[in-house]
Amino acid sequence: MSPQPQPSLGILNLERGEAADAMPAAPLRGCLMSSATYDFPVISETVVGAWVDLVVPGAPELESACVAAAKRLVERGAVAISANCGYFIRHQAAVAAAVDVPVVSSSLLLMPALLGQLPAAAKLAVLVAQPKHLSEDMLGITDPFARARVVIGGIEDSVLVRNENMRPPPPTDLADIEKDVLACAERLRRSHPDIKAFLFECTAMPLTAPAVRRMTGLPVYDITTLCRMTLASVASASKYAVEPSAELAVKLKMGERSCSQYHAEIF
Repeated sequence: MSPQPQPSLGILNLERGEAADAMPAAPLRGCLMSSATYDFPVISETVVGAWVDLVVPGAPELESACVAAAKRLVERGAVAISANCGYFIRHQAAVAAAVDVPVVSSSLLLMPALLGQLPAAAKLAVLVAQPKHLSEDMLGITDPFARARVVIGGIEDSVLVRNENMRPPPPTDLADIEKDVLACAERLRRSHPDIKAFLFECTAMPLTAPAVRRMTGLPVYDITTLCRMTLASVASASKYAVEPSAELAVKLKMGERSCSQYHAEIF
């Protein structure tokens, strides 16, 4: 019998153009691809052909490659699947329909819930990589009042975006990313003083979240927020499931306890 694959968080990855024998640097704690971010294993599969300059504007022909990569992740043990670009949300429905594990392709999926957490007069700032490619259907909001509470800011002129649109993309210093994200957040706050929370679409932004929290004093959500929530609901459930005692299990089998008595004893 072949060994069972290790339960992991699976990531649909962008094309990076790395050599097959390349040894990429270990991802930093706090970023999407780091197992240290979740205290849980992370695996990835490249979506064939998914270069940033295709994924961000939208390329319907990538959908089958997304589904194929997701299936490979499940075969390798993925108990939940995310993606290394928020614009993969275009393929959320297709991937979710193709696998039997939760799929959280983008932090944009959090938007309706975050609006519900805030006062009705408060706004949610959404920071994205390239706002001109963010279509209304990607936001998942149909109520005009709710949509009016969402303000979009972008880092389209940043070093990060310039680098990521290259093939292959060169690495971008965290200091450059943080500088551009902080500047965008500050511009949005000046224009919209009623902003009460930030949501990062771009998967390169989570490491800048602490700096934005310090600068603004406001909550910041990103793709790692969504992944941690999903893993807590899925992977940890099997790890920390409460098992009945041997004696209680025998009594249950013999029909000596009701369901309410059983729950009362183990919780």
